[in-house]
Amino acid sequence: MLNLEHERIMEIAVGMGELAVAESPHTLMASGLGSCVAVILYDEYSKIGGAAHIMLPYIEEALDQSNPAKFADVAICMLVDEMEKKGARIDCLTAKIFGGANMFPQTIYPDSAMDVGCRNIAAVKEELEWFGIEIVAEDTSHHVSRTVQLDTNDGSVLVRTAYTTGEYLTDKYSSEEFYC
Repeated sequence: MLNLEHERIMEIAVGMGELAVAESPHTLMASGLGSCVAVILYDEYSKIGGAAHIMLPYIEEALDQSNPAKFADVAICMLVDEMEKKGARIDCLTAKIFGGANMFPQTIYPDSAMDVGCRNIAAVKEELEWFGIEIVAEDTSHHVSRTVQLDTNDGSVLVRTAYTTGEYLTDKYSSEEFYC
């Protein structure tokens, strides 16, 4: 007998300092990325995706360490662990990273200690390299806000960029050439 009941597709919001893991056909969305960085991990074989909405680079630099998921050096480890629990294989993971903007270029000099976006990007890349996870797409830096949405069916990420002019640009980052 043919089962025509379809699984309801959920869009899972990943807020600041949060992470989430989902299987196909669900989507993961992180919005309002300024200096924050969205780390998107995807296992094309199992169609499991994960997203972390990272706020700060290193937990040891923070006075308040009550939410470890907001730090790049801890969140990526947590995300990989959660994805492995769902069935993803670390050797099949690829990464896409977005955000890390300098939202106040008039007052914060690029690459200074106050440029949290730049520091977040560097910490994310350091952690991904430590895990041996290849970055296959990146849209980082600049002075713009972004919203990203991962489609766990194919690993593509839709990026909506808000410019100060009020214009929006939408890009789709696919991963068709990367297979495990």
